[in-house]
Amino acid sequence: MKEEAEEELKNFLQVWISVLAALAYSYYASSVVPRGASRLLSLLPVVLLLSLLPLRLSSFHLGGPTAFFLVWLANSKLLLLSFHLGPLADAPNLLHFLSLASLPVKVKSPRGDEKVSAGSPKSTLASVRLAIMVLILVSILHSYEYRPRLHEYVILALYCVHMYLELELVLAICAVPASAALGLDLERQFDEPYLATSLQDFWGRRWNLMVSSILRSTVYDPVRRRLAPLVGARRASLPAIVAAFVVSGVMHEAIYYYLTRARPTGEVTWFFVLHGICVVAEVAAKRWAGGRWRMHRAASGMLTLAFLAVTGVLWFFPQLTRNGVDEKVIGECCAMFDFVKDKLTLFIFHAKSVSG
Repeated sequence: MKEEAEEELKNFLQVWISVLAALAYSYYASSVVPRGASRLLSLLPVVLLLSLLPLRLSSFHLGGPTAFFLVWLANSKLLLLSFHLGPLADAPNLLHFLSLASLPVKVKSPRGDEKVSAGSPKSTLASVRLAIMVLILVSILHSYEYRPRLHEYVILALYCVHMYLELELVLAICAVPASAALGLDLERQFDEPYLATSLQDFWGRRWNLMVSSILRSTVYDPVRRRLAPLVGARRASLPAIVAAFVVSGVMHEAIYYYLTRARPTGEVTWFFVLHGICVVAEVAAKRWAGGRWRMHRAASGMLTLAFLAVTGVLWFFPQLTRNGVDEKVIGECCAMFDFVKDKLTLFIFHAKSVSG
């Protein structure tokens, strides 16, 4: 087990050294190759390389985020850069370029009054919130010891909370070096998704906002621009929404392949297609109602979370549980927390020995 972990860490370092070298090439190539087809051709080898590198990793916590950061986010940003669009087009130097390309971060729009300093009430609240999330995650990991006695749906509910907590924690941790390197405020990746009052609110304003931003730039805006002259801007937004969800489903299917190395089944794609259709129906209903009728926030929030949970159990999680990804995640988390606990125990023991 120790040898496997060391080999995985070695592969992880090699992968990211290759990533940084490929992105550095992209930075200099984009500065000399004119935008358009020529720049796209110069960047396609990097897109292919970034798609292959995650296959060298087998662990969930190293391979999963790497596949997400590179195959989806970095490649999307490079494709936008081909036409001098997206966040990489305005990167002032190589360090900014590497940070924005390789990590799931987005620089905040400049607003001088929103700067959050260390020790401020907002900073303290964020730290407390982070600590609470860690405690909840640890409690969930301990509860897995009783899985044989728990109902299947209770376990899946725990998986939902576990997935959200891990995603937010991992993305928050990844934002730390980018924030330090860029010296800028970065957008939050999640905005309390459990408070969503509709599917539109959940997917568009609260859940994994980096992905929402990328889909808006690469899918929603181009589709809407193409269709607007034919059907009008308001109507064009509806098929554009569905198109964004379809692409999201396909990309999730790809990420699932990196996690499971099993043949895609299409279940997670249909999960996002269904949600895209429901968001369109929701938007159309709101336009038809025109603000004349609105469900109470508490009721709409419960219905939204219930719909997400039910559809997630039916189509989002089966590919992962069927291929044992849940067991791998739990095993890696427990091993990591045991490692940290042992190190803390050893540190406390040494500190007492020195003080004694």
